[in-house]
Amino acid sequence: MKKVARTEIPRKAIYRLSVYSRCLNRLKNNGIHTVSSEVLAKAAGVKSTQLRKDLTYFGQFGTRGLGYDVKQLIEMISELLGTKSLQPVVIVGVGNLGRALLSYRGFEREGFEIVGAFDAKPSQYLTAETPMEVQPMNELEDVINKHVVKMAVLCVPPTAAQEVANQLIGLGVVAVLNFAPIVLSVPDEITVNNVNLAMELENLSYFINE
Repeated sequence: MKKVARTEIPRKAIYRLSVYSRCLNRLKNNGIHTVSSEVLAKAAGVKSTQLRKDLTYFGQFGTRGLGYDVKQLIEMISELLGTKSLQPVVIVGVGNLGRALLSYRGFEREGFEIVGAFDAKPSQYLTAETPMEVQPMNELEDVINKHVVKMAVLCVPPTAAQEVANQLIGLGVVAVLNFAPIVLSVPDEITVNNVNLAMELENLSYFINE
């Protein structure tokens, strides 16, 4: 079976691949070397038919009666998602949320390296509590070029989000994780994932009020 091109994989399937990867790593850490589609699907909270459909993006994979090789499947998902080697990332906006993200020690385990933190007023973060040096925006270009950064996390106020996004895209960033509560206008080839905590809570509120 021919492997599907990365750009043809649905966004929801890519999200599920990330979930599968985390489940597989837990299995690996528990000394489990092979896993059936039914067991992996249950751990990931999906139907086994959905799991098998998602994994066809690798082509023909798995052995009937034996299941999937855990280590091999982890490596294949990592390669597809681009996390087999550390992916450089910059964070723009170092308020409360930005500092919290900088303090998180799990990014490298997941294949990401924060190579720079930037803010319009970096001097206000010159404290021992800030996990790494916060640099002024005029140094953003040098860091992006030096580390060949293609991914950025945006934690700026909504009034500044579009301007900063434009700057990042102009410097070669092609993927943005946007925490600003605003819909960004970007070219079709740029990928933006929006994280709006208020909307997520609103969504949960619907279910508890059913």
